[in-house]
Amino acid sequence: MAGTKHDIKQQQSTFRLELVRAVPQGLIETAGSTFAMYVAVTIFDVPMWMKMAIAAAASLGLLLSLFTVQMVRRVGCTVNTALVLIWILAAVGFSLAAMSGASAQVYLIGVCLAAVMLTLGAPLIAQIYRKHYTNKTRGQLFAVSGVVRASTGALMGVILGNWLAGQEQNFHVIFWGYSMACLIMAGCGMVMAKVRLRKTDRLHLFDAFQHVHQDKAFRKLLGCWFLLGMGNLLCFSLFVEFISNPTYGFELNPSKAAFVTSTIPMLIFVIFVIPWGMVFDKMPFYRVRVITNVFFLAGILVYFLGGNYLSLCIGIALHGIGRSGGNILWSLWVTKFAHEDHVGEYMSVHTYLTGVRGTAAPIFAFIIAGNLGAETVAIIAAGLIVLSSALLWPELKAEWIHGK
Repeated sequence: MAGTKHDIKQQQSTFRLELVRAVPQGLIETAGSTFAMYVAVTIFDVPMWMKMAIAAAASLGLLLSLFTVQMVRRVGCTVNTALVLIWILAAVGFSLAAMSGASAQVYLIGVCLAAVMLTLGAPLIAQIYRKHYTNKTRGQLFAVSGVVRASTGALMGVILGNWLAGQEQNFHVIFWGYSMACLIMAGCGMVMAKVRLRKTDRLHLFDAFQHVHQDKAFRKLLGCWFLLGMGNLLCFSLFVEFISNPTYGFELNPSKAAFVTSTIPMLIFVIFVIPWGMVFDKMPFYRVRVITNVFFLAGILVYFLGGNYLSLCIGIALHGIGRSGGNILWSLWVTKFAHEDHVGEYMSVHTYLTGVRGTAAPIFAFIIAGNLGAETVAIIAAGLIVLSSALLWPELKAEWIHGK
């Protein structure tokens, strides 16, 4: 009984710290969703390859995250220590961007370093959730902290958008704020209850892929997720470009651009993430996966094919509903399939493949959009999402028949 009480107290402590960490994380997410790219496009007017680099940087971090868990196992440090170091390096990246002055090259290095670091620790965070949260509450607790994160992001999207609209050349202040937010996150990780992984004597960087060979369900889900993710990331790469580049006919100012790409999806996230958390804990997994896919599909088609400001808002809202459920699924789905000690390894394979498609998607997106238009990118993405959903039909049918 004492052990149960200890577990509950540990869960409560972790949850409180996650609520605190959600505030700076919400601020930082406005960089990835809007301002890192917006500053690059409108202030520095960077060439295409720099846009691709900024769009792909976070995915490069996910690509490298395959090795994060193995490095932690070999070094023998706690998961917390690794996360603290990663978030400090992210703060260094944002500081570089803040000190870039008129140098697009320094700005590029800074925002890309920060983006890589912020996604590098994804498997380690999943390991903390698996260790500290129970199976019955994990989705809901994650969703509540997600509400705080998204609320902060929505509010800061409005504030920072208006700030940038008034004095675009003084964007450096925003990036100093991002740097400070990373340090606050590191502080939360430092005081959180320590999580340790089984130490290894040798470094096996690709050891996590053994689970792909051994676990058939995991293997198929990775394939379906790859198709879905490629479709989503093709379009995500163009969300800001589509409304800020005059080529596509919108050329929104910073305030409106932030409202569309940060405030609306984050407000939608606030409204829907807790219901999605309850659904994740109670509804059969494959059913939830396909439902979120429908929202992604509708959102992409309306956003890119609607042709007016209202369709941008409706499309991003529909996509935001899918993203609020997809965020829970992406972050926690391996906890339903993996043994406790292997959650980080399952997640590292998942994040690695996310990184592969995320690194490639911006390149394809900008090339296709430049030659055939953003609408063509949206149609290709929609086809990939439909195919991903169709491949899950046998599992969806089995869930329906067996009622689980």
